[in-house]
Amino acid sequence: MKYYLIAGEASGDLHASHLMRALKNIDNEADFRFFGGDLMTAVGGTRVRHYRDLAYMGLIPVLLHLPTILKNMKFCKQDIRSWQPDCVILIDYPGFNLKIAEYVKSRTNIPVYYYISPKIWAWKEHRIKNIRRDVDELFSILPFEVDFFEKKHHYPIHYVGNPTADEVRSFLASSPPAGGKDKPIIALLAGSRRQEIKDNLPTMIAAVKPYMTDYRVVLAGAPGIDADYYNAFIKGSGVEVVYNETYPLLSKAHAALVTSGTATLETALFRVPQVVCYKLPLPKIAPYVRKRLIKVKYISLVNLIADREIVTEVLDETYSVDFIRQELAKILSGPDRDRMLEGYAEVSRRLGSQKAPDNAAKLIVELLKK
Repeated sequence: MKYYLIAGEASGDLHASHLMRALKNIDNEADFRFFGGDLMTAVGGTRVRHYRDLAYMGLIPVLLHLPTILKNMKFCKQDIRSWQPDCVILIDYPGFNLKIAEYVKSRTNIPVYYYISPKIWAWKEHRIKNIRRDVDELFSILPFEVDFFEKKHHYPIHYVGNPTADEVRSFLASSPPAGGKDKPIIALLAGSRRQEIKDNLPTMIAAVKPYMTDYRVVLAGAPGIDADYYNAFIKGSGVEVVYNETYPLLSKAHAALVTSGTATLETALFRVPQVVCYKLPLPKIAPYVRKRLIKVKYISLVNLIADREIVTEVLDETYSVDFIRQELAKILSGPDRDRMLEGYAEVSRRLGSQKAPDNAAKLIVELLKK
């Protein structure tokens, strides 16, 4: 069968590549055409655009690159109609993908499947109307989304398991236990976008400064961010940086400072106590905007999955070097560290042991055969 996939950023490229492999294991004749990245390309098929041509985040970058975005959207629509796939599979990236879903649903009979559902429970909840109208089947990777979509909005979905949990389990199973007599490590995960790094990394570095004597402080370099950009922040600080080694770093870390996002969940699954630090742009109006637009109690996936505070979230008026340093001290040793590790076990249980890409692939093939 012919599968047309659209992933608009690095995380989507990763998750889509695993889904493609799972589809190939079930469907020997699987043929892929996609918007994606290098990981999807390695699986096989035809890449028609790299996600770098799509990955513009924030109002100003989107406005500056609007002609490019619209051009790619027009091409994508035409390409789908020309290729006539058996289904279109959208991976996250709702700003672009929901427009494609609307087009495909209104102009063709091609089924639209959404893998890794848009996070409308956090904001833009009105998008449920578009999803209900334009998406045939939605595959969720977060267990709390089932109640949101099914109980609140009466829209049935499939919880297929969590791919991040799959990836961490796979890494731990294939890697030797971390050891050695080096200093313990404090890991810094400062985000994957330049604006996030600019807003958060200097404060993180300042917060860990008193611990530099007794700990190694290691920054996880994000894909697509060059060394020169990081050097502007870490030069002379004593902070080390590693690239493409986030999992090896977390497997050895004693504690971490982490921006919000999938990294908070990865850190929890590696059982590394963490402080979540997230400074929003325009700090004077950010709390006002967040309280009125963001519809959830927490920003970290760890707390959202547990439905209670397991990790401390430092943002808005609490965001400061002193407060982050104070919270970090609590998790280096003692009862707060132990309580956090107990909470991580609860998060892991809630995620379950299902293999998300395998489950999703099986359901997609079954649906297409019907």
